[in-house]
Amino acid sequence: MSKIKLISDSACDIPKELEEKYDIRIIPFPICVGDKSMFDREMDNMDFYELIANSPDLPTHSQINVFQFEEIFKDYAQQGYTDVIYIAIAQRGSATYSNAVLAAENLKDDPLFKDKCNLYIVDSGGYSGATGYPIIQAAIKAEKGATGEELVSYLNEIYACSEMIFGVYTLEFVKKSGRVKAASAFAGELLGLRPIITLNQGISEVPAKVRGDKNVIPKIVDIVAANIIPQSPYVTLSSMDREQPKELAKQLTEKLGYPPEMDFMIGGVISANTGPKMIGVGYRKKPKE
Repeated sequence: MSKIKLISDSACDIPKELEEKYDIRIIPFPICVGDKSMFDREMDNMDFYELIANSPDLPTHSQINVFQFEEIFKDYAQQGYTDVIYIAIAQRGSATYSNAVLAAENLKDDPLFKDKCNLYIVDSGGYSGATGYPIIQAAIKAEKGATGEELVSYLNEIYACSEMIFGVYTLEFVKKSGRVKAASAFAGELLGLRPIITLNQGISEVPAKVRGDKNVIPKIVDIVAANIIPQSPYVTLSSMDREQPKELAKQLTEKLGYPPEMDFMIGGVISANTGPKMIGVGYRKKPKE
Protein backbone atom coordinates (compact mmCIF):
# COMPACT_ATOMS: atom_id res chain seq x y z
CA MET A 1 0.00 0.00 0.00
CA SER A 2 1.29 3.45 -0.92
CA LYS A 3 2.24 5.97 1.74
CA ILE A 4 2.74 9.31 0.02
CA LYS A 5 4.28 12.53 1.30
CA LEU A 6 3.79 15.79 -0.57
CA ILE A 7 6.41 18.44 0.12
CA SER A 8 6.77 21.98 -1.19
CA ASP A 9 8.55 25.19 -0.24
CA SER A 10 7.06 28.36 1.15
CA ALA A 11 6.84 30.01 -2.29
CA CYS A 12 3.68 27.91 -2.82
CA ASP A 13 1.76 30.11 -0.31
CA ILE A 14 -0.56 27.29 0.76
CA PRO A 15 -2.53 28.59 3.78
CA LYS A 16 -1.41 27.10 7.08
CA GLU A 17 -4.81 25.58 7.79
CA LEU A 18 -4.67 23.62 4.52
CA GLU A 19 -1.04 22.68 5.11
CA GLU A 20 -2.18 21.04 8.34
CA LYS A 21 -5.43 19.61 6.98
CA TYR A 22 -3.72 17.74 4.15
CA ASP A 23 -0.45 17.09 6.00
CA ILE A 24 1.65 18.84 3.36
CA ARG A 25 5.24 19.57 4.40
CA ILE A 26 6.26 23.12 3.53
CA ILE A 27 9.94 24.04 3.81
CA PRO A 28 10.42 27.74 4.64
CA PHE A 29 12.94 29.96 2.88
CA PRO A 30 15.31 32.05 5.02
CA ILE A 31 14.51 35.78 4.67
CA CYS A 32 16.39 38.92 5.72
CA VAL A 33 14.98 42.43 6.04
CA GLY A 34 17.81 44.74 7.00
CA ASP A 35 19.41 43.20 10.09
CA LYS A 36 16.34 41.08 10.87
CA SER A 37 16.61 37.40 9.90
CA MET A 38 13.73 34.93 9.95
CA PHE A 39 12.13 32.04 8.13
CA ASP A 40 9.22 32.55 5.77
CA ARG A 41 5.82 31.86 7.41
CA GLU A 42 7.36 32.59 10.82
CA MET A 43 5.68 36.00 10.80
CA ASP A 44 2.02 36.70 10.05
CA ASN A 45 1.60 37.86 6.44
CA MET A 46 0.11 41.24 7.34
CA ASP A 47 2.90 41.91 9.83
CA PHE A 48 5.48 41.02 7.17
CA TYR A 49 3.87 43.38 4.65
CA GLU A 50 4.06 46.18 7.22
CA LEU A 51 7.69 45.31 7.93
CA ILE A 52 8.84 45.52 4.31
CA ALA A 53 6.63 48.54 3.56
CA ASN A 54 8.36 50.50 6.33
CA SER A 55 11.90 49.16 5.99
CA PRO A 56 14.59 51.23 4.23
CA ASP A 57 16.13 47.93 3.08
CA LEU A 58 14.66 45.65 0.44
CA PRO A 59 14.10 42.06 1.65
CA THR A 60 16.29 39.22 0.43
CA HIS A 61 15.88 35.47 0.64
CA SER A 62 18.20 32.48 0.37
CA GLN A 63 17.76 29.13 -1.34
CA ILE A 64 17.05 25.83 0.38
CA ASN A 65 20.28 23.86 0.23
CA VAL A 66 21.17 20.30 -0.74
CA PHE A 67 21.88 19.19 2.83
CA GLN A 68 18.44 20.32 4.01
CA PHE A 69 16.76 18.35 1.23
CA GLU A 70 18.77 15.23 1.95
CA GLU A 71 17.85 15.33 5.64
CA ILE A 72 14.16 15.91 4.93
CA PHE A 73 13.93 13.21 2.24
CA LYS A 74 15.75 10.67 4.44
CA ASP A 75 13.47 11.43 7.37
CA TYR A 76 10.35 10.50 5.38
CA ALA A 77 11.99 7.40 3.94
CA GLN A 78 12.81 6.30 7.50
CA GLN A 79 9.17 6.82 8.42
CA GLY A 80 8.18 4.26 5.79
CA TYR A 81 6.86 6.51 3.03
CA THR A 82 6.79 4.73 -0.32
CA ASP A 83 6.62 7.96 -2.35
CA VAL A 84 8.10 11.36 -1.52
CA ILE A 85 7.15 14.14 -3.94
CA TYR A 86 8.76 17.58 -3.70
CA ILE A 87 7.07 20.32 -5.74
CA ALA A 88 9.51 23.18 -6.24
CA ILE A 89 9.48 26.89 -6.86
CA ALA A 90 10.17 27.57 -10.56
CA GLN A 91 13.64 26.32 -11.41
CA ARG A 92 14.30 29.40 -13.55
CA GLY A 93 13.70 31.59 -10.51
CA SER A 94 15.74 29.77 -7.87
CA ALA A 95 18.58 27.30 -7.46
CA THR A 96 16.37 25.50 -4.96
CA TYR A 97 14.99 23.13 -7.61
CA SER A 98 18.51 22.18 -8.71
CA ASN A 99 19.50 21.58 -5.08
CA ALA A 100 16.56 19.19 -4.65
CA VAL A 101 17.50 17.34 -7.85
CA LEU A 102 21.10 17.00 -6.62
CA ALA A 103 19.91 15.73 -3.24
CA ALA A 104 17.75 13.11 -4.97
CA GLU A 105 20.71 12.07 -7.11
CA ASN A 106 22.89 11.72 -3.99
CA LEU A 107 20.29 9.48 -2.36
CA LYS A 108 19.37 7.23 -5.28
CA ASP A 109 21.62 4.37 -4.10
CA ASP A 110 20.91 4.87 -0.40
CA PRO A 111 19.40 1.69 1.12
CA LEU A 112 16.52 3.79 2.48
CA PHE A 113 15.39 4.57 -1.06
CA LYS A 114 16.55 1.78 -3.35
CA ASP A 115 13.51 -0.40 -4.14
CA LYS A 116 11.75 1.07 -1.09
CA CYS A 117 10.93 4.74 -1.56
CA ASN A 118 10.31 6.60 -4.83
CA LEU A 119 11.64 10.16 -4.75
CA TYR A 120 10.19 12.65 -7.26
CA ILE A 121 11.20 16.28 -7.89
CA VAL A 122 8.58 18.35 -9.75
CA ASP A 123 9.26 21.79 -11.23
CA SER A 124 6.08 23.83 -10.79
CA GLY A 125 7.40 26.48 -13.17
CA GLY A 126 5.59 29.02 -11.02
CA TYR A 127 4.89 30.60 -7.68
CA SER A 128 2.21 31.23 -5.09
CA GLY A 129 -1.30 29.90 -5.82
CA ALA A 130 -0.32 28.82 -9.33
CA THR A 131 1.95 26.32 -7.57
CA GLY A 132 -0.02 25.77 -4.38
CA TYR A 133 -3.53 25.06 -5.67
CA PRO A 134 -2.52 21.99 -7.72
CA ILE A 135 -0.65 20.65 -4.68
CA ILE A 136 -3.85 20.85 -2.64
CA GLN A 137 -5.69 19.00 -5.41
CA ALA A 138 -2.94 16.38 -5.48
CA ALA A 139 -3.34 15.91 -1.73
CA ILE A 140 -7.06 15.30 -2.21
CA LYS A 141 -6.30 12.78 -4.96
CA ALA A 142 -3.81 11.03 -2.67
CA GLU A 143 -6.50 10.68 0.00
CA LYS A 144 -8.69 9.00 -2.62
CA GLY A 145 -6.01 6.44 -3.43
CA ALA A 146 -3.98 7.94 -6.31
CA THR A 147 -0.47 6.54 -6.63
CA GLY A 148 2.69 8.62 -6.45
CA GLU A 149 3.24 8.16 -10.17
CA GLU A 150 -0.31 9.31 -10.93
CA LEU A 151 0.13 12.41 -8.77
CA VAL A 152 3.39 13.38 -10.48
CA SER A 153 1.76 12.93 -13.89
CA TYR A 154 -1.18 15.10 -12.80
CA LEU A 155 1.08 17.84 -11.44
CA ASN A 156 3.29 17.93 -14.52
CA GLU A 157 0.23 18.16 -16.77
CA ILE A 158 -1.25 21.05 -14.77
CA TYR A 159 2.00 22.99 -14.42
CA ALA A 160 2.65 22.74 -18.16
CA CYS A 161 -0.26 25.14 -18.73
CA SER A 162 -0.22 27.16 -15.48
CA GLU A 163 0.32 30.90 -15.49
CA MET A 164 0.50 33.54 -12.79
CA ILE A 165 -0.51 37.09 -13.70
CA PHE A 166 -0.25 39.99 -11.31
CA GLY A 167 -0.07 43.74 -11.01
CA VAL A 168 2.19 45.63 -8.62
CA TYR A 169 1.77 49.10 -7.17
CA THR A 170 5.38 49.92 -6.29
CA LEU A 171 8.18 49.16 -8.72
CA GLU A 172 11.26 49.02 -6.52
CA PHE A 173 10.71 45.37 -5.59
CA VAL A 174 10.14 44.04 -9.12
CA LYS A 175 13.09 46.13 -10.32
CA LYS A 176 15.31 44.39 -7.77
CA SER A 177 13.95 40.97 -8.77
CA GLY A 178 14.64 41.65 -12.46
CA ARG A 179 10.98 41.20 -13.48
CA VAL A 180 10.99 44.80 -14.73
CA LYS A 181 14.13 46.44 -16.07
CA ALA A 182 15.55 49.32 -14.05
CA ALA A 183 15.05 51.89 -16.83
CA SER A 184 11.43 50.82 -17.35
CA ALA A 185 10.77 50.92 -13.62
CA PHE A 186 12.18 54.44 -13.38
CA ALA A 187 10.06 55.64 -16.29
CA GLY A 188 7.03 53.86 -14.88
CA GLU A 189 7.37 55.60 -11.53
CA LEU A 190 7.55 58.99 -13.24
CA LEU A 191 4.48 58.30 -15.38
CA GLY A 192 2.42 56.49 -12.76
CA LEU A 193 2.43 53.25 -14.76
CA ARG A 194 1.60 49.90 -13.22
CA PRO A 195 3.07 46.85 -15.01
CA ILE A 196 0.96 43.72 -15.48
CA ILE A 197 3.38 40.80 -15.27
CA THR A 198 2.91 37.17 -16.31
CA LEU A 199 5.02 34.24 -15.11
CA ASN A 200 4.93 31.00 -17.07
CA GLN A 201 7.53 28.25 -16.56
CA GLY A 202 9.64 30.77 -14.68
CA ILE A 203 9.70 33.20 -17.61
CA SER A 204 8.33 36.69 -16.94
CA GLU A 205 6.74 39.01 -19.47
CA VAL A 206 5.02 42.38 -19.22
CA PRO A 207 2.03 42.11 -21.60
CA ALA A 208 0.54 45.43 -20.48
CA LYS A 209 1.07 48.59 -18.46
CA VAL A 210 -1.77 50.67 -17.11
CA ARG A 211 -1.87 54.18 -15.75
CA GLY A 212 -3.10 54.41 -12.18
CA ASP A 213 -4.13 51.87 -9.56
CA LYS A 214 -7.81 51.63 -10.54
CA ASN A 215 -6.98 50.13 -13.94
CA VAL A 216 -4.89 47.22 -12.64
CA ILE A 217 -7.71 44.80 -11.81
CA PRO A 218 -9.75 45.38 -14.99
CA LYS A 219 -6.68 44.76 -17.16
CA ILE A 220 -5.83 41.53 -15.29
CA VAL A 221 -9.43 40.36 -15.73
CA ASP A 222 -9.34 41.07 -19.47
CA ILE A 223 -6.08 39.17 -19.96
CA VAL A 224 -7.25 36.17 -17.92
CA ALA A 225 -10.58 36.06 -19.79
CA ALA A 226 -8.75 36.05 -23.13
CA ASN A 227 -6.34 33.27 -22.18
CA ILE A 228 -7.90 30.91 -19.63
CA ILE A 229 -8.86 27.37 -20.63
CA PRO A 230 -12.67 27.62 -20.57
CA GLN A 231 -14.27 26.51 -17.30
CA SER A 232 -10.92 25.55 -15.74
CA PRO A 233 -10.40 26.44 -12.06
CA TYR A 234 -8.47 29.54 -11.06
CA VAL A 235 -7.38 31.26 -7.85
CA THR A 236 -6.79 34.85 -6.81
CA LEU A 237 -3.51 36.09 -5.30
CA SER A 238 -3.49 39.00 -2.90
CA SER A 239 -1.56 40.89 -0.25
CA MET A 240 -1.92 43.92 2.01
CA ASP A 241 -5.17 45.40 0.69
CA ARG A 242 -7.85 42.91 1.80
CA GLU A 243 -10.60 44.54 -0.29
CA GLN A 244 -8.74 43.92 -3.55
CA PRO A 245 -9.26 40.12 -3.75
CA LYS A 246 -12.99 40.66 -3.22
CA GLU A 247 -13.15 43.14 -6.09
CA LEU A 248 -10.99 40.94 -8.30
CA ALA A 249 -13.17 37.90 -7.58
CA LYS A 250 -16.30 39.94 -8.35
CA GLN A 251 -14.99 41.14 -11.71
CA LEU A 252 -13.65 37.71 -12.68
CA THR A 253 -16.94 36.02 -11.77
CA GLU A 254 -18.87 38.52 -13.88
CA LYS A 255 -16.52 38.07 -16.82
CA LEU A 256 -16.00 34.29 -16.69
CA GLY A 257 -19.33 33.19 -15.28
CA TYR A 258 -17.91 31.32 -12.27
CA PRO A 259 -15.91 32.30 -9.16
CA PRO A 260 -12.31 31.60 -8.11
CA GLU A 261 -11.67 28.46 -6.08
CA MET A 262 -9.89 30.35 -3.30
CA ASP A 263 -7.63 33.27 -2.48
CA PHE A 264 -3.92 32.88 -1.71
CA MET A 265 -2.29 35.58 0.42
CA ILE A 266 1.29 35.87 -0.79
CA GLY A 267 3.98 35.04 1.74
CA GLY A 268 7.42 36.40 2.42
CA VAL A 269 9.26 35.01 -0.61
CA ILE A 270 6.72 36.33 -3.12
CA SER A 271 6.19 39.70 -1.44
CA ALA A 272 9.97 40.14 -1.23
CA ASN A 273 9.89 40.27 -5.04
CA THR A 274 6.57 42.03 -5.67
CA GLY A 275 6.29 44.38 -2.72
CA PRO A 276 3.64 44.49 0.00
CA LYS A 277 0.84 45.43 -2.38
CA MET A 278 0.02 43.25 -5.37
CA ILE A 279 -3.00 41.51 -6.86
CA GLY A 280 -3.09 38.58 -9.26
CA VAL A 281 -4.53 35.33 -10.57
CA GLY A 282 -3.22 31.80 -10.97
CA TYR A 283 -4.91 30.02 -13.86
CA ARG A 284 -4.53 27.51 -16.68
CA LYS A 285 -3.63 29.11 -19.97
CA LYS A 286 -4.81 27.97 -23.39
CA PRO A 287 -1.99 26.72 -25.62
CA LYS A 288 -0.86 29.06 -28.37
CA GLU A 289 -2.47 28.28 -31.71
